[in-house]
Amino acid sequence: MNIQIYGKSKCFDTKKAERYFKERRIKYQYIDLEKYGMSNGEYRNIKSAIGSVDELIDEKSKAYEKCFIKYLASKEAVEEKLLENQTLFKTPIVRNGKKATVGYKPEVWKEWE
Repeated sequence: MNIQIYGKSKCFDTKKAERYFKERRIKYQYIDLEKYGMSNGEYRNIKSAIGSVDELIDEKSKAYEKCFIKYLASKEAVEEKLLENQTLFKTPIVRNGKKATVGYKPEVWKEWE
């Protein structure tokens, strides 16, 4: 199992996800989106596993209003803005190979074990 957790340092759900894997002694790699971000290739893999760009966007984030995402016409423009400003991602994004989840989803992670 190769777990990657993409998150923000101040996100409560990201900390809960880390705790979930620590308690089960499952090794994981934490990637801080604010510091290191996500590459284009990683983004495409996660998007294909999740299914939709809309599920990746955190509509409650402060950056959401500043970036005017809801007014962008095309999905390409939305994706470009997401990769430009990665604080717009809903976190945690937990990835295990080709599978991925957005948010705190221990019921899905149990199936991965």
